[in-house]
Amino acid sequence: MKPKKLNKGDKVAIVSLSRGLLGMPFCKHELELGIKRLKEFGLEPVIMPNADKDMEYLEKHPEKRAEDLKEAFKDKEIKAIINAIGGEDTYKTIPYLMEDEEFKEIIKENPKIFMGFSDTTNNHLMLNRLGLSTFYGPCFLIDIAELDKEMLPYTKKAFNTLFENNNHLDIKPSPVWYKDRENYSEEQLNIPREKVEEKHNFETINGGGIIEGKLYGGCIEILYEAMYGKSSEIYKKYDILPTIEEWKEKILFIETSDNKISPSELKNILIKMKEEKILENVKGILVGKPIDEVYYDEYKKIYKEVFNDIKTPILYNINFGHSVPRCILPYDATTEVDFDNKTITIKESFFE
Repeated sequence: MKPKKLNKGDKVAIVSLSRGLLGMPFCKHELELGIKRLKEFGLEPVIMPNADKDMEYLEKHPEKRAEDLKEAFKDKEIKAIINAIGGEDTYKTIPYLMEDEEFKEIIKENPKIFMGFSDTTNNHLMLNRLGLSTFYGPCFLIDIAELDKEMLPYTKKAFNTLFENNNHLDIKPSPVWYKDRENYSEEQLNIPREKVEEKHNFETINGGGIIEGKLYGGCIEILYEAMYGKSSEIYKKYDILPTIEEWKEKILFIETSDNKISPSELKNILIKMKEEKILENVKGILVGKPIDEVYYDEYKKIYKEVFNDIKTPILYNINFGHSVPRCILPYDATTEVDFDNKTITIKESFFE
């Protein structure tokens, strides 16, 4: 199921499905800025009832986070849902939604844009299993409420694709990347991020040729937890992850979080996925740029080691996930990746 594209005047819901930062006094300037930016796009922001509750409340009440998501899908005037930010325990919302038959029907009746990244991977994978095509892309607090005078140009251009009905879209490297801010305090308002010229662009680090498949993936640490870690029992109970046959049609996109996991941790995760035959069964792999390029070469070496006996092609250093700026990757979109010419082309519209 695909949603409809955005139009000027549409209502956009903001939800906090993980950390309750939106309601904290130290984030008030970001909340106000994000609302202002959405209005500049011609949109009408709707802060869902529990989205601006504080961190302690939302940590204790995953059912309230789930309730906001259900109500946002239920409200026919709301055309898009954007998660505030990531965190660590979004998976706790899954049982409240997967046990709710009304919620599943609402998704079918009101498919709409859902977007976020990082721990929001949990929501994407759940909604994907329910049949909805969602968007791994900018979040409200970091991207729309970018503290500089404007949104970052590459990210803003990506956000504008939500207003378009392109049947063909090339994902290109950003000419620059930006270092993470040391803090997001009010004193940072109107101060630009440190900008760095892109020296690598997209890199093919395994295999070659041209493949076509359906986009699927997220933050690799969240995928690992879903497959083998703290949330794996929930994922098994509701049969959320793909079967081996389903993996065979996927282009897997994966990226590391701002935790900057060590190369050895990355290797352990990839080896486990290799043992499960996932890495050899997918059509190809897109790897996001590491935040601040920390472990850039070390990660690349790990991929080469783990894939030394696997032909699956890998395109590295893509602008999605935790490193800024960010593109948008639509789940299940038919996508062509040319590993020889290092190009990514989405070959169908994001929208119905």
